[in-house]
Amino acid sequence: MAQAPSPQRRQKLAELISDDIKRWIATEGMVEGDRLPNERALMELYGCAKGTVREALKILEVEGLITLKTGPGGGAILHTPSMEPASRMLRNFLHFRSLDGYQVYQLRRLLEVEMAVSVVGLLTEKDFATLEANMSDCECAPSDAEDHRRQRFLELEFHNCLARACPNPLLAFMCRFLNDMLRDLVVVKKAYVPERKQFDKANHRYHRELVDAYRAEDVERVRTLMEEHMRDAEGHMSALEAEMAKQMLIVPETLAQGSEHSPLLQMFQQQQQ
Repeated sequence: MAQAPSPQRRQKLAELISDDIKRWIATEGMVEGDRLPNERALMELYGCAKGTVREALKILEVEGLITLKTGPGGGAILHTPSMEPASRMLRNFLHFRSLDGYQVYQLRRLLEVEMAVSVVGLLTEKDFATLEANMSDCECAPSDAEDHRRQRFLELEFHNCLARACPNPLLAFMCRFLNDMLRDLVVVKKAYVPERKQFDKANHRYHRELVDAYRAEDVERVRTLMEEHMRDAEGHMSALEAEMAKQMLIVPETLAQGSEHSPLLQMFQQQQQ
């Protein structure tokens, strides 16, 4: 017997209004700093109560599309959203889907190369100064685990600097999102421990050669270098995850021995009793 389809959740009126306001913003070509109609005007337009209008505006504010200001001269003011809220929501969506480095690099191997090529000839002297400062920071010898973690983040930030110059906003977003995913994996998997000098040297070499290729506006050199860089980085991530898998074999015993130091584990054990 065929299973009946799950009923779809009916949208609330406030959600419908917020969606309509977004369509209106796009149709009218409104820009950051423009104001939406006041609450009374929106109540009359949609024939709804003040609470519903305020809920719709709150949805837009949470999504980063408007800023709500009170007092004289206040109201709903359009705001260009940053990518962070969207990236965070997508990462939350993927959080319980056991994402690993291989799956991230399936996309990153392709997109990072296309993004890298797209910014050839577009980098300004300010961009080059930012990249040079990033590489200089990465040259500092890490002294502890926190320094190693910071270095991993700096290496990802090098790629974010390139993505911010990308003329394709969708491609730029996807590349920065994948870098955020890797940043999360670095923290979860403690990818900065143990020390990985070979990985550090490879990253610095590729970054230096990429900057030189960008200055020469050598498209094919940039493409070749970024393809090699992504394959090398994926290899290091795969090696790390294999190492972590081996360590997982001793985790239960380790946790049992140190359970008195883990309030979260103690709570879990109490719930199971």
